[in-house]
Amino acid sequence: MADKHNILILFAHPRFERSRANAQMVRHIPRSERITFHDLYERYPDFNVNLAYEKHLLTRHDIIIWHHPFYWYGAPPLLKQWIDISLEFGWAYGPGGTALTDKIFFNAITSGGQRESYTREGHHQFTVQEFLTPFRRTATLCYARYWPPFAVHGTHRLDEAGLLEHARLYRRLLERLLDGDFDPDRVQEYTYLNDWLTQTQQ
Repeated sequence: MADKHNILILFAHPRFERSRANAQMVRHIPRSERITFHDLYERYPDFNVNLAYEKHLLTRHDIIIWHHPFYWYGAPPLLKQWIDISLEFGWAYGPGGTALTDKIFFNAITSGGQRESYTREGHHQFTVQEFLTPFRRTATLCYARYWPPFAVHGTHRLDEAGLLEHARLYRRLLERLLDGDFDPDRVQEYTYLNDWLTQTQQ
């Protein structure tokens, strides 16, 4: 039987009340005692991140998801603040910093831009994966695994049915992660976790 996993969703959206895509995604997060939904802007409106609490959460979970809108090719500022505070030298990285070894990190993002616009020939000239390089290096510096992102592209053009389809795929992703229904090495062969899901569904 596959190992069971605990999932920490670090949700960072400063205007969540205005986000159709993220509202659908959040509503479709499975109800499970092994999933912790951590709304950073709700908990830390003053940006005063509690180091001890965040380290406690990270220790208790095997899979950490940075869930955020893709703002100006990156994440909202509170998520960067979380990284700066929570990934402590000597604990998460550096001499003796092995607390996150072999944990899994990835980004779950929403973007107004279409998928094809994030190519060498596209409007943005670089791939999403290239823009997420700081996250990848952050994870690998902490001896963790970094996976391809889960992405909802073209959010401004999606109707309710389209948003619902993506939200259901996100739920399926979380269900498979909870159940340990994945080969971590195979997952990393895909450009997006969306592709892995749709191409490996039973």
